[in-house]
Amino acid sequence: MRQARKDGFREFAAGRSGHLYRSAALLVGGDTQLAEDLVQETLGRMYLRWGRISRVDNPAAYAQTVLVRVFLTHRRGRSAGERPVGEFPDVGAPTPGSGGPASRPTLLEALGRLSPKDRAVLVLRYWEDRSVEETADAMNAGSAAVRARTSRALARLREQLGGSLTAFVDL
Repeated sequence: MRQARKDGFREFAAGRSGHLYRSAALLVGGDTQLAEDLVQETLGRMYLRWGRISRVDNPAAYAQTVLVRVFLTHRRGRSAGERPVGEFPDVGAPTPGSGGPASRPTLLEALGRLSPKDRAVLVLRYWEDRSVEETADAMNAGSAAVRARTSRALARLREQLGGSLTAFVDL
């Protein structure tokens, strides 16, 4: 029984870790080392409770929720150590229609300048394609708060990317 549970978790982790990593990289604005740490923390927490989690209807969605909560907890703990800078580094706005791999760093930088909760709501709504209610549940917030945060986060992202997100639709 115990070996079967371990094997089940290994299979789950092998199948989901890539997706978790991509989501984590978006949440942390491209910091690959921190993304790996968040995925490891997520999988570690899930392993401890795998006996119960494996019976959940959608363990993959549960993993994404755990990832977002680990990320938000991590950001709360680090906020006291962050220092403001006088100026942002020069970042060129993408040219219209220039989506694709070359634009990905610009989008990650723009996401990195958003607050952690703004990043989380955008990743959950548009990368994970979750509903407002699912996003609200993952973030421990109300549906109205998620709608408002999504609207404000998209406005901030458009502002940083020169007013249009259309160049990044296929990312």
